[in-house]
Amino acid sequence: MGKFYIKMNDTASSFEAILQDSAGDAVNLTGSSVKFIMAKGSTVKVNAAATVVTPASGIVRYDWIVGDTDESGFFRAEWQVTDSTSHIQTFPNPGYDEVIITRDLGS
Repeated sequence: MGKFYIKMNDTASSFEAILQDSAGDAVNLTGSSVKFIMAKGSTVKVNAAATVVTPASGIVRYDWIVGDTDESGFFRAEWQVTDSTSHIQTFPNPGYDEVIITRDLGS
């Protein structure tokens, strides 16, 4: 489980992660698609396609868009992988990645 820090309304810093199985080994994402899901409480803030950067090494990235970071606070995040046989697996498991959006001085 990782932590990612970003200021409100910023979009320049992408969130990159290495998806790992329960043994801590990188998951091979060849032929898979990935969604990034981020929520605060029970409210989903982001549910969008992510980029598979290096399939064999399990590296994924989400590029923020306007509106994704317009609210400060602590958010839970996960990566939903659909493999080439349409099976779905969510990472990290158990738990979540954390996204911390802090207020900028201009907000």
